[in-house]
Amino acid sequence: MLTKRIIPCLDVDNGRVVKGVSFINLRDAGDPSELAKFYDREGADELIFLDITASSDNRDTMVEVVRDVSEEVFIPLTVGGGIRQISDVRKMLEAGADKVSLNTAALGDPDIVKESASFFGSQCIVVAIDAKRISDPFNSDSYQNASVNETLKIDENTVWEVYTHGGREPTGVDVIKWSREVAKLGAGEILLTSMDMDGHESGYDLELLQLVSTTVSIPVIASGGAGTLEHLREAIEVGRADAVLAASIFHFGTFSISQAKKYLSERNIAVRPIR
Repeated sequence: MLTKRIIPCLDVDNGRVVKGVSFINLRDAGDPSELAKFYDREGADELIFLDITASSDNRDTMVEVVRDVSEEVFIPLTVGGGIRQISDVRKMLEAGADKVSLNTAALGDPDIVKESASFFGSQCIVVAIDAKRISDPFNSDSYQNASVNETLKIDENTVWEVYTHGGREPTGVDVIKWSREVAKLGAGEILLTSMDMDGHESGYDLELLQLVSTTVSIPVIASGGAGTLEHLREAIEVGRADAVLAASIFHFGTFSISQAKKYLSERNIAVRPIR
């Protein structure tokens, strides 16, 4: 039986781990290397490190921070933010990352997903999708000039739109269509974040999660909204997620990794035991 993974997320801005609400109002959560060590000891299954302002600030991911973090952990490390070309993927893997997360660059040039997966292996390539519900009535005129593949554009049936640049830029791309596309391109996993739920601690967007998880054949990591241990269970059992990512509940001491694993195990959800 495949086990479900518990993954703390280190959102890093200016060398510090931060946590916000719906991608804004960031507050400090600590030093990335120290937190990485802590989660490794606590029994996390993986870590995700996201340089959340690298793309919006048009700069590279902080390689030294990645190297420092990788030296402190013995669990798989995924790194994202500011990855623009295949040479950046190589740089992150050489700095100690086990996987690289692509988001803004993948929308700009989907071939980077295909080429990276072909060169380094699909298991190394994660595509992060920041999804936001469309609140206004659909207006095709707003997106007729969007520089995206016509088959990926939002339409009257779209519920969620893809955002890039750390959740700052709407793309005119439908989340479900984009999920299918990145799976075809060779991505090994999807990191799916609900911008609407992120940081609110009121639960994951289960409708979004279930739809993407049942649409693609690759693993989906649930992100955005964990506030209780029950939310983790819902993401797995209702949302059909293969892994659950959380930040606030772990960073600020609401729950520990061991509490999360014990809770899920008691509800017959297979998790890796803490070594």
